[in-house]
Order: sequence, then C-alpha cells, then structure tokens
Amino acid sequence: MNSDMENFDISKIEIDEELRIVFMGTPDFSVPVLDALVKNYKVKGVVTQPDKPVGRDKIITPSPVKKYANDNMILVVQPEKIKDDWQEVVSLHPNLIVTCAYGQIIPRELLVYPKYGCINVHASLLPKLRGGAPIHHAIMDGYNKTGVTIMHMSPQMDAGDIISQREIEIEETDTAESLFNKLSELGKDLLIDTLPSIIDGTASRTKQDESEATYAPNISKEDEKLDFSKTTRQVYNKIRGLYSWPGSYCFFEGKRVKVWKARMSNYTDSFKVNGQILNIYPDGIGVKTSNGEIVFTEIQIEGKKAMDVKTYLNGLQNKEELIGKIFE
Repeated sequence: MNSDMENFDISKIEIDEELRIVFMGTPDFSVPVLDALVKNYKVKGVVTQPDKPVGRDKIITPSPVKKYANDNMILVVQPEKIKDDWQEVVSLHPNLIVTCAYGQIIPRELLVYPKYGCINVHASLLPKLRGGAPIHHAIMDGYNKTGVTIMHMSPQMDAGDIISQREIEIEETDTAESLFNKLSELGKDLLIDTLPSIIDGTASRTKQDESEATYAPNISKEDEKLDFSKTTRQVYNKIRGLYSWPGSYCFFEGKRVKVWKARMSNYTDSFKVNGQILNIYPDGIGVKTSNGEIVFTEIQIEGKKAMDVKTYLNGLQNKEELIGKIFE
C-alpha cells in the first residue's frame, strides 16, 4: 500500500469539514437566534459583553446570551474590547461567525478569518435603520414596515452586502417590546433558512444602496423626553417606540413622569399651550400637542410605581382641577 495512503487520517478531513460556528450577541433579542443555531448546528463558543451592574442595587449580572450559553454548557468568551482582544475567538477556529446585537464593532481580523464569512442578523430592512436601536426608531420615526436582514459584516457599521431579507408590517398597536419579539422570531427563522445557501456557496450578495441609508443610533436621555410641540402622531409614536424600555418621560409640577402608554384622540383645541391638560377621560389625561391631543393612559410619577391613569385619577379628590395644568 502507498505510504501516503497508510498515513492518511480520515478523521482530520471530518474535523476540517465540520461547521464550527461562533456566535456573538448580548441581549434578549439574540437568544432565540442562538437557540435556533444550537438546535440545528454545532456552536463552538459564544462571545458576549462583560457582566454589568443592573438595577438600583447594581448587582453584577450576566447578559441573557451568557445565561443561555451557561445553561447549555457552551463556552463563553467575554472580552472587554473585542477590537483589542480577538485572539481567543480565533483560537476556537470558527469557519462561520454569526453576530446578532453583540454591541461592539467587530475587528477586521475576525471579519476575514472564517471560511464561510462573518454574518450579521440585523433588525431592519437595510440600508434603512443602520445602528444600535433599529426597533425603537422604526416606530418612533413612523415606519409602516420593517424586517430583518442577513448580511455580510463589513468594517463600516451595518453597511455590508445583503444576503437575505424578510419584512413585516408595523401595526398601529405595536410597541418596541412587541416588535422586538416579532423580529427576534423572524430573524431566527430567516437565519436558519439562509444558512444552507451560505454554506454551499449559492447565497446571493447584494450591495447596499448608500443613497437609501437611514440611521437608528442608540437611544439617549434626550431622545426619551416628550416634545409636545410635535404632532399627536409623533408623540404617540415616541411613547410606544420607547415601551417597555427605556420609556418616555416629561415633567409635571416639578416631578419626572414616565409615560408608558397612551392613545391618540380626535380632540383639537388650537388656543391652548402645548403640553396643557385639555380633558379628563375615564381612562386617561388628554394633553395638548401641536395639532391635537394625546391621552396618557399609563404613567409612573417619580418615586412611585407605574399605574394606569384611571387608578391615579381615582386617588384624586378633584380630578377636574388638573385641567389647564401643564406637562413640560
């Protein structure tokens, strides 16, 4: 027998051809995507953000992705800054990296390493809504549809070539929370449907149209504040676009008031000041906007728990005294 054949190790070929996935993600949104990968493929390791202090007591807490990985006995890597500390990821020898809301810019060394590429599950129809908060902004900015994009990662944020997309309508009652759940499931399904074509080399690759790009930066404290000089629709979109995290707010009689839920009203009064209370309804407080009225239905006054406005009003001796007062 040929000596080369005698030394031939077939197990080495099996190892080389095995799909070795490293998943990079952090929040709850990423967990269904990771779960789908684990149930369909071999995930060699998970990369997620370092544990962080959470809540009023600042308890050091692992990310939802780390919790899932620990529960499923998957290796976890948590570099403080992936751009400086990517070698441990390479040591896992991934031939496919899948990212989903990881939260850090992926360095070029990782982008070019895997045989099948570094792909991202992004919660918008790119090139629309590039950035860290596409779900919030889809509602806040008045989009009537959004979706999920599977894309090749590139050094520029969310600018890589598109592999596949799937869209859904944004319903009138959708909040960031409900849309978050819908898109997480959509992203999971789209990824599993798309991966075979990536692996066999038949996946399409479409460059993004830069002229169509819009942006969805992370939510700042300024973004959370309600502006009653905006239209009723714009105020309504902001309230539901920030529910249930981080929430919108305004001020009333010197106290910060979180506005968790609201509804639009057909009432108009062009002679009152924006932010002024116009009406008291059985379910809420009507507040003047630039073109009408927004009705707050669930609020949280500073230092108190969230409550529906009906409960708040029932606790007042004379609720009609609120009319004319101003939210700022």
